[in-house]
Amino acid sequence: MECPAVMKVFIKNMVCTRCRLFVKAQLDALGLAYDQVEIGYAEIREPVTTAQLDSLNHRLKTAGLELTNGGNGVLLDKIKAVVMDAIQQAEPLTLKFSEFLSGRLHYDYNYLSHLFAASEGVTLEHYMIDRKIERVKFLLSQERLTLTEIAYLMNYSSVQHLSAQFKKVTGITPSLFKKKSAVRLKHVEA
Repeated sequence: MECPAVMKVFIKNMVCTRCRLFVKAQLDALGLAYDQVEIGYAEIREPVTTAQLDSLNHRLKTAGLELTNGGNGVLLDKIKAVVMDAIQQAEPLTLKFSEFLSGRLHYDYNYLSHLFAASEGVTLEHYMIDRKIERVKFLLSQERLTLTEIAYLMNYSSVQHLSAQFKKVTGITPSLFKKKSAVRLKHVEA
């Protein structure tokens, strides 16, 4: 069975540039010509068979991605992508995150927050905190920035606020995490 030409396929869990590159590589490997691949979807410019879609979906699943019917899944992936953008910016945000997210996606923050919590089983705030702490762990393991610099970069009001949140999420202090990371790196280098 053939699907119509110029088909938009929606892809779940597609939240970063690496995901886009992976999807492009899979489309290329299957010989499917596409017009664009963006967060949450790809536009394929030729008729696609059900077998080709099944093959694409199988390939996508190896990276935690999956074809979907669109709808809220695409919006959820866009929320996650904006969270990652906000966290990985080289400069601190000048807006509150709620304003940043609403401005980027053109939806009311309360709507996005309720949709996210209902679909993901965790509040948007907790998701953001978890992602921020993962970024802090990465920055600590790099040993290029002080904790004060990391707190500023990650939009924490103070080092104490960052430390308290870090300990609440991980169970250890940032200083202890940094020491453990340094020990692991020494063992790898030896």
